[in-house]
Amino acid sequence: MFTLNNKITKGTVLKRPSLQCKTPYVADVIIEEREDSVMAHTPALGCCGLCDKDAIVLMTSVEKEKNICKYRVDLSLFFEPKLDDYIVVGTNPKIAEELVNSMLQQNRLTFLKDLRSFQREKKIDGLNSRFDFVGVDANNIPFILEIKNVPLADYVDCSSKDRKHINSNAFDHLKFYDKIGYFPDGYRKKTKDVISPRALKHLHHLTELSSKYRTIMCYVIQREDVSSFQPSVIDPIYRDAFYESRNKGVEMRAIQFKWDMDGNAKLINDNLPIN
Repeated sequence: MFTLNNKITKGTVLKRPSLQCKTPYVADVIIEEREDSVMAHTPALGCCGLCDKDAIVLMTSVEKEKNICKYRVDLSLFFEPKLDDYIVVGTNPKIAEELVNSMLQQNRLTFLKDLRSFQREKKIDGLNSRFDFVGVDANNIPFILEIKNVPLADYVDCSSKDRKHINSNAFDHLKFYDKIGYFPDGYRKKTKDVISPRALKHLHHLTELSSKYRTIMCYVIQREDVSSFQPSVIDPIYRDAFYESRNKGVEMRAIQFKWDMDGNAKLINDNLPIN
C-alpha cells in the first residue's frame, strides 16, 4: 500500500492555463463547496482531458511558501459508463516514481526481489540521462530501472481522429477493465513528430547500456481498468524503438495500481501483459 502524505482536496478544473499564471502547468480549480478558485500545479499538463477544463481532480497541498500554487493535481476522476461511477486515475508522473520506490522498499516487485542495494536519480557512464533507479539485484547484477507513467487507456489504441469513427457500441461486449494502457500520447506540432523526445532518449540509452547492466523500462499504470499495455500506435517512432530495445535486451515491464478516493494506492499486478 502507498498513501499520499497530504490531505486530499477535491476540485473541478475551471481553466488551464490559469487566468493569473499563463504557464500550461498551472490551472484554475474550483474546490468543492467553494465559490472561489485556486491555482493548482498540473504536472501532467492537460493529460488528454484528465486534467483539463471540467475535469474532476484530487489535489494535495503544496507546502512551499514561495510557490504560487498551494495545490498540486495528483489524481483525476474518470467516469466509467459500464460502472456508472468514477474510477481514480493517477496523473502525476512523479507519483509513479514514488509508487515504485515504495514497492522496492517493501520488496513487492517480483522481478526485482531481494535487492542488495538501490539509489535514485543517478547518472551512468557520462550519458546525458539521469535514471530513476540504479542498484544491484539479488544475483549481484547491476541494474538500471527507468519509470514512465501511463495514465491513459482505451478499448482500442488509435488516434483521436480514428476513434471518432468507431461505433459507440463496438465495445459493449467488453468488461470495463479490458482496456489497453498505452504510452506515449500528448501534444505535438506535427503528427510525424515524436511525442516525447525525452522518453525516446531514455529507450536509446537503456539499449546502449544493456550489454553492461540489467536494463529495465517500467511502465506504471495508475488505473484499475486496464488488462494489457502497449507502446502507442500514434507514435510509430517510439513504438519501433520500444520493440528494438526489447529485442536488444531491455526488459519491458508493466505494473498496475488501483487508487481510492482517499489517496491510497494498491499494487494489483506487477506483470501486466504487454501486447
